Amino acid sequence: MDGSLDFKTFRESLQAALVATTRTANSIASEDLQFQRTVNPSVGSQLDNSSGRLLSLANGLLKSSANLTGQKVSALEDADDVDIQWRNIVDVIDSLLEKADTCLDEYTGLIKRKDAPTAADQGRAQKRVKSSNDRLDWSLKRANILKPQNNFERKVDNFATGPWKPLLSSKPHAKVSLEDSLTTFVDEYDNTQYKHPYETEIKTTPYPDHVYEKREPKEYLPIDQTSAIWVDTYEGVLEMLEELKQAKEIALDLEHHDFRTYTGLLSLMQISTREKDWVIDTLQPWRHKLEVLNEVFADPKIVKVLHGAFMDAIWLQRDLGLYLVGLFDTYHACAVLGYPGRSLGYLLSKFADFEADKKYQLADWRIRPLPEEMFYYARSDTHYLLYIYDMLVNELIERSKPGNHKPDQLELVLERSRDVALQRYENPSYNVETGQGPRGWYNVLLKSPTLYNSEQFAVYKAVHKWRDDLARREDESPFFFMTQQVLADIARILPTDKKALWSILDSNAKGLKPHLDNLFDVIQKAKEEGVNGPKMMDIFKSDSSTIAPAKIAAVISDDSDIPDVKELKADRSQFWGGVTLSSVWDGTAAKTAKLDGMLEINLPYPADFMDGTATEMEVDQPEEPTPAPQPEPEQVVVAQEFTLRAGGKRKREEESEEEEEEEASDAEMDDTSAPQTETDAQQTGGDNSDSDDSESEETSDKSSSKESKKAAKKAAKEKKKQEKEALRAQRRAEKAAKKEAKKKAQEEAAKAKEGGEEQEDKPFDYSQAASVLRARKTQEDVKKASKRFNPYGNKGDDGPKAARAHYSAKAAGRTATFKK
Repeated sequence: MDGSLDFKTFRESLQAALVATTRTANSIASEDLQFQRTVNPSVGSQLDNSSGRLLSLANGLLKSSANLTGQKVSALEDADDVDIQWRNIVDVIDSLLEKADTCLDEYTGLIKRKDAPTAADQGRAQKRVKSSNDRLDWSLKRANILKPQNNFERKVDNFATGPWKPLLSSKPHAKVSLEDSLTTFVDEYDNTQYKHPYETEIKTTPYPDHVYEKREPKEYLPIDQTSAIWVDTYEGVLEMLEELKQAKEIALDLEHHDFRTYTGLLSLMQISTREKDWVIDTLQPWRHKLEVLNEVFADPKIVKVLHGAFMDAIWLQRDLGLYLVGLFDTYHACAVLGYPGRSLGYLLSKFADFEADKKYQLADWRIRPLPEEMFYYARSDTHYLLYIYDMLVNELIERSKPGNHKPDQLELVLERSRDVALQRYENPSYNVETGQGPRGWYNVLLKSPTLYNSEQFAVYKAVHKWRDDLARREDESPFFFMTQQVLADIARILPTDKKALWSILDSNAKGLKPHLDNLFDVIQKAKEEGVNGPKMMDIFKSDSSTIAPAKIAAVISDDSDIPDVKELKADRSQFWGGVTLSSVWDGTAAKTAKLDGMLEINLPYPADFMDGTATEMEVDQPEEPTPAPQPEPEQVVVAQEFTLRAGGKRKREEESEEEEEEEASDAEMDDTSAPQTETDAQQTGGDNSDSDDSESEETSDKSSSKESKKAAKKAAKEKKKQEKEALRAQRRAEKAAKKEAKKKAQEEAAKAKEGGEEQEDKPFDYSQAASVLRARKTQEDVKKASKRFNPYGNKGDDGPKAARAHYSAKAAGRTATFKK
């Protein structure tokens, strides 16, 4: 109790000190330190000393924290390094705070200290569902250990050129001798490769008869009552081998590591029989001697049960020279049976009621000694697999067609398993210029939405090759030094100095700092050489059939980088293939046109239409000879007109529309005639006034002619009014005649219908139809158009205010601004 009080007092004092320090730091940061340096040199020296001391304390804190949490941060040389490595610094501090929080909880008794797992705990864990939020500890995911490959008796040559030769020194269970099996061939990329040494045995050797028989599933042994055997000596391997030879089937699984090695590293092997489990350390210096296991792995009488063995088959032959004859892949059994899940975890849950903690898939399997929880996870992958194999075989036999000596569904799984076993390992090389190969950049850029110009593309290729060479030389993964995103950022940004380059690099790229100068020189040299070099799209133009459609539609800032789309057209439609797009286009009279590099399309257009547009559309006529003329199909006459019967409602609507049109025409006539009359009157008045002025100067006797002029104006107005009335009367008469004729025609049609005569539908004449786009204005439209807005018409409070008078002429003199 006293200890708790002492701890509480210490925690409160520590918290108060941290708060005071934080406030002081914030107050200092709010000051203009650069100004203080300028006006007071002594302050500048004190700031430099304080910065150096703080930087030293930060380095010490990060170093001790990194050792405790298993992470590492490069030394901070100046204040800028804090910004550059800020993400990594935050990760270390977060891990340190989490550990401190856990330790405080254990000290205060809030939680109990976690003990190492026991066999009983592992047995209870069989039924326990793992939490999806339980993350793998960083020390188990990225262990900072010495590279085990440095101690191998048979070193790996990462710079080996030419075909990869199998590691076999002998060939057990051979139908073809080792010398005759190690022959070469040329693959589809014109590369010479060695054949699979067990190709003949895998293809021609049948599976044992007991594979095709339905069996009683043999229950697995309780995992808490048995233990796995750890094999880390060659003598232990030989003892295990003798027991494996007695088995009819064995379960096999591998654990792989690929982050701190260039080609990858097979780190662990698990083998189980019906009675025992073995876990073999494959990182021993004598690991090449594990080739002796081919006496079991290549024995066709012993079935090797694996799950998802596609990469396992390659890892075995690459690192240990082991080959699988008689493989049964439970993954393909899940696929054939149509299971909703195809993972090993799904099978363990379905058949063994075991929930595997799959977070250990990401663990660093090079750790030695192997932690207990990782050992337990590795063993569980094969402990239940033979029981699952029995269940799958029985279900495949039940679902197969009856009467077959070899069940078809089971045979399909075995055939796919043979294909997996026939996979071959090849050297991870690539063509630097074209990017083709397992480690090349071609497929990466093909899926990327970014289009690089000539300089960017040259930098991308150069940095990619530099990273690959460095990884081969250091036996590291290329992504350990530089991720793909960082490589793309360097090519896109083209850093101009080393500090900018270092800011682009990921905070985890600690191994690149000693090589920073060399990398910067590579970038500058590639940028200079790439000015007149090829662009990114120039590489893909030679193989346009594989170009992603998104590249053609990508937005490019530089017009010079836009590819020639005409050269990138596919030979066939990526969506329709060679299928005719419409059955309407299959007619013999259709004109066939083939666009340059595009799909051949039958167009149902007449020949004169295609001939008239061939030059504009750049249509190439087919080179095939013209087929013999065939009789033209019968022309089907399609009525292009339709009958529109007149109804009562429509009749009333038409009459009202005619009345509106008549009123609108009258209003239009009033609007057009009125201003003309006024204008004529004004013009006449103006002419007469001018004449009066001239005559008045000559003689004063003609002053009495004003009365006669007024009379003349009045007579002109009367005359125009009479003409307008006559025109209106004429229009009314024409409309009345039309109505009468229409009414008469309707009456005749009604009489003919009553008399039993067939009434022919009169087709609608589109040529006489009224225009929709140029419809005649109604009286309401005319009124709206004639009404003009007068801003000075409404002088009330609600109306708009009159505009203020604006005088363009200003009085001479100075403005008010400069008056004294």
